[in-house]
Amino acid sequence: MPPFKHQTFQERAALATQAKLAALEKLRAKPPVDEAVVAERIAAAAAKEAALAEAREAKRLAREEEIAARERVRQEKAEAEAAAAEKKAAVVVLTEAEKKAARDARYAARKNRKG
Repeated sequence: MPPFKHQTFQERAALATQAKLAALEKLRAKPPVDEAVVAERIAAAAAKEAALAEAREAKRLAREEEIAARERVRQEKAEAEAAAAEKKAAVVVLTEAEKKAARDARYAARKNRKG
């Protein structure tokens, strides 16, 4: 195996210059960009972005509709519970006078049955 040879600054600079020239030649050899292809790519990107925006909007509307449906169900449930509580309260609430009148009517009915 040959011994390692250190390069001088001039040798490194010459290699860097050669690499830059090779890259420049490679760039010059590249065919020019066709304007029709560029326009087609731009149009395709715009169409893709429009489709994504439409999908995002549809997803947002679906989410809002789902939230509204949940709210309607919650509201209906609350109304049903309120109606049930109101009905229960209406049935149970009797004044003392009404209670006394019902009791007196039961006593009178029992006396009439006996005799």
